[in-house]
Amino acid sequence: MHEMSIAAAVIGQVEEAARAGGASAVTTVRLQVGELAGVVPDALAFCFELACAGTVLEGAGLVTETVAARARCGACAHEWPTGMPPELCCPGCARATDVELLSGRELQIVSVDWEDGPPGPARARTREPISEEA
Repeated sequence: MHEMSIAAAVIGQVEEAARAGGASAVTTVRLQVGELAGVVPDALAFCFELACAGTVLEGAGLVTETVAARARCGACAHEWPTGMPPELCCPGCARATDVELLSGRELQIVSVDWEDGPPGPARARTREPISEEA
């Protein structure tokens, strides 16, 4: 199950950013996951919860946003949703030789919500965008 290694990579990147930002706790991590990325969101959420134990992310929620797969034909510039499995023959001109996948392979940390400062009742919440891919 490669979702565990993905969860570990996400947690590592978020921990690094949280430490640099002075966070005491991470509350939410938002990811974009392309429908062609080969990631099962429920399995990723399960692995994320397990891998967060004992880290600054313990108890954090994982929010995944599915990104639909889209393609464009280089010959006629037609764009279409490819679906899963991807349909890479242009529905506009029936060519399959010059097709570009525009989206659907994403696996990216979009944002992280955390609490600033030392643990305690007077913590501020901060939302930090992280643009690195997991």
